[in-house]
Amino acid sequence: MSAYTRALLPCLVLLFYLPAVHAAQTWKLNEFCPAGFTLRDGGCYLLSLYRDYRSLQKSGVGGLKTGLPTLREGFSPQQIDLGRLLFFDPVLSGNHQLSCASCHDPSKGFADGRGLSIGAGGQLAKRSAPSLWNVGFLKRLFWDVRADSLEAQMQGPLYDPVEMANSPAQLLADLRASAHYPALFAEAFGGDASIQLDQIYTAIAAFESSLVSLNSRYDLYAHGYHDVLNAQEIEGMNIFRSFVARCAECHTPPLFTNQQVAVLGTPEPDGRALDPGVQGVTGDASQRGGFKVPSLRNVALTAPYMHSGRFATLRDATAFYNGGRGHAVPAGEKLSLHWHIWEPNLTDEELDRLVDFMKTLTDESYMPTLPERVPSGLTPVLGSH
Repeated sequence: MSAYTRALLPCLVLLFYLPAVHAAQTWKLNEFCPAGFTLRDGGCYLLSLYRDYRSLQKSGVGGLKTGLPTLREGFSPQQIDLGRLLFFDPVLSGNHQLSCASCHDPSKGFADGRGLSIGAGGQLAKRSAPSLWNVGFLKRLFWDVRADSLEAQMQGPLYDPVEMANSPAQLLADLRASAHYPALFAEAFGGDASIQLDQIYTAIAAFESSLVSLNSRYDLYAHGYHDVLNAQEIEGMNIFRSFVARCAECHTPPLFTNQQVAVLGTPEPDGRALDPGVQGVTGDASQRGGFKVPSLRNVALTAPYMHSGRFATLRDATAFYNGGRGHAVPAGEKLSLHWHIWEPNLTDEELDRLVDFMKTLTDESYMPTLPERVPSGLTPVLGSH
């Protein structure tokens, strides 16, 4: 061996190991809580002025100082960050082309801008994708409230052949075969690097629970900064909370949902049969056409509206409630319409003011960082196509 070769050998050895060193440093989960959360006893907990208010969202129309319901929280920063990576990684889908963000696009209020979502192979889902903002507060999930936890809910789209078309066995196999995910799961959950299904669900639930939107202009007004709303928006808020419009009886602040089921008689898009809604789950005829009351947080970003995207604009959706009790119920259907559906007879100007007010509920200040790459090595899917 020449003197030149002997001198070069250490450099060659170093170059050989550099990729491995770089790979080990490439993926390190965040040790800090997301914006709006504070680290306490190893878990992330929400900071919000609403937690200083003692009145709770139990009944009525919800005052400006109404407190928050219970949030899923206490997840570690590492669990939340792992869930963030998984959320945008198409490795979760059977064909490795879809991520959770395919139907829950951050740029569209964590909905997808479609009346009916598009799943594997371009197949149409049965309903629209609801927003995920503040989903960690919700106790019942899906339009037909068939899931009672985030972990139960996410298994629906993951394994539905029309949506992400995966299976538990393939999901585990793909993640366990990854060069990086086993170590990341061990970092987030401790123990060995053997990934388990419940860890996958927990990580995604942790991330989704961090998607909190409570810093809109309306919230500043509610906390005492009254100059942030103009006269038209305040007028809209007063109409919204009035016993004429009765919007707040179902869309109760501060979440702007009472988390209940309502039968509204919402029309389906042309050519589609009536969606039985909750009746399809419970078999209860009184719940035919019943759906969960959605939150209005970031509602200006999530058009089209209703479970099937029937209304293209927020103004159209608002006007539907002004049309009179049962005016859009299909012939031959006898629905048990919710008691608050009546004929408020609002003027066009009052409808416009309601829209003005609902736009003040927009807040994306805690938008998570979108990953430029994901541990599977696949191209991250950051939104709907």
